[in-house]
Amino acid sequence: MAAHNWIDLSQDADTGIETLRAHFEGHAYDPHWHDSYLIGVTEQGVQQFNCRRTRHNSVPGQVFLLEPGELHDGDAPTVDGFTYHMLYLDPQWLAREVSAVFEEAPANSQLSFADTLICDPRLALATSQAFQSLHSSELRIVRQRAMDQLLELITGQLYWRTRYHPDPRLPQVAHKAREYLHAHLHHDVGMDELARACNVDRFRLTRAFKSAFGLAPHAYLVQLRLARARHLLAKGEPPAQVATLLGFADQSHLGRWFMRAYGLTPAAYRKRCSNLPDR
Repeated sequence: MAAHNWIDLSQDADTGIETLRAHFEGHAYDPHWHDSYLIGVTEQGVQQFNCRRTRHNSVPGQVFLLEPGELHDGDAPTVDGFTYHMLYLDPQWLAREVSAVFEEAPANSQLSFADTLICDPRLALATSQAFQSLHSSELRIVRQRAMDQLLELITGQLYWRTRYHPDPRLPQVAHKAREYLHAHLHHDVGMDELARACNVDRFRLTRAFKSAFGLAPHAYLVQLRLARARHLLAKGEPPAQVATLLGFADQSHLGRWFMRAYGLTPAAYRKRCSNLPDR
């Protein structure tokens, strides 16, 4: 990481929610996605990112909201860079917590954000207060109250939407390929193997997959493995073991991809989430 960039990351022991505060100048991170809901506030500068096929410019006080699996990147278009803080909310935790607010979920649905970037001072304040209480390890009752306030406001941005896989607008072949990659996450999957599993040629498969998910299959598999690596590292697994388990050539290979996506090394991420020393 460049000397002028920094990341401060922590994880709440009770909820598993990760909290992150960071500053970047120039290029921040390559396109990637998370398997968590992201909610954050830009503190300083302009945070520029692409998401949902739109370029967004988040300025101080704005709240950004990303769903699991949404591809996004990050850049600082101004010389002073940008600073932001953010929470990573586990989908199962979020669905469970808001179940008292929403009526029973429609069949085959999931929680979704209507907008990616919004101006809402009350939500921005609640996000910042929730971040601060978790990040600084306040008393449990203080953390819980801050999260309740955030959830009370965030539900105004949530709605139930139909899950991706039955959507007739997206090619069936892309979803079949996606399911295959999830099922063979730990294997050295080749394009020929994936094309045979989907009963199409490699070129049609790549076009369908990129149209549906914004990434080529090989890039999607890397992101899938990186998301899994975050979980294993947070549990304390050594980076070298994680790299081997997930099919990376070696620890350095995992480290290069991890750094490009998240802005810190696997060892640093592991240490901040698990409080275990490097191995």
